[in-house]
Amino acid sequence: MDKLNFERARHNMVEQQIRTWDVFDERVLDLMLEVPREDFVPQALRSLAFNDMAVPLGHGEAMMQPKVEARMLQALNVHPADTILEIGTGSGYVTALLARLGQHVFSVDLHADFVESAGTRFASHGIDDVTLDTGDAARGWGRRGTFDIIAVTGSLPELTGDIRKDLNIGGRMFAVIGREPVMEACLITRLGRDDWQKEALFETVVPPLANAPESHHFVL
Repeated sequence: MDKLNFERARHNMVEQQIRTWDVFDERVLDLMLEVPREDFVPQALRSLAFNDMAVPLGHGEAMMQPKVEARMLQALNVHPADTILEIGTGSGYVTALLARLGQHVFSVDLHADFVESAGTRFASHGIDDVTLDTGDAARGWGRRGTFDIIAVTGSLPELTGDIRKDLNIGGRMFAVIGREPVMEACLITRLGRDDWQKEALFETVVPPLANAPESHHFVL
């Protein structure tokens, strides 16, 4: 696929998949027109970069559908001064989008090859407001402090208190909660030290976050 065809496919993705799925934030729409998604897809799958599908990455992981990525960004309402924790770097595409919206992204992935590949992609695109870590952030990543935004790119079987403790008061977290075939994308807002609000956004299915904790004693 040549550059012109990539541009046409990107435009169709935004107009036919994303805008029609209740994404009205012009910042998000413009961003997804600007950031070259095809550069973050495995080389052998570049032709699938703009399809309405989860693109496999290896290790049982996948990029979320473009419309899910867009709805996540819209819900998080990232501000320019926000610090962001992304749990699950994956291809680095969502990381790049978050970096364009906020002040700095701390992104963690369990798989060292994902982190290495994402770092190479960021360098080639001049993205330098991202700190990459390799590790298990299924219970949060407190070693980097607390955050205004947390984006969890793998699903959680249930919502526990582990990850959300890394949110600042007023901070927002996006997470897909549940087990296949029933999962729900949610926005969790920290209103006070022990005060939380959960908003159900839409139903979807994404691969589970490795080592995600489960607790049957916590209720939001």
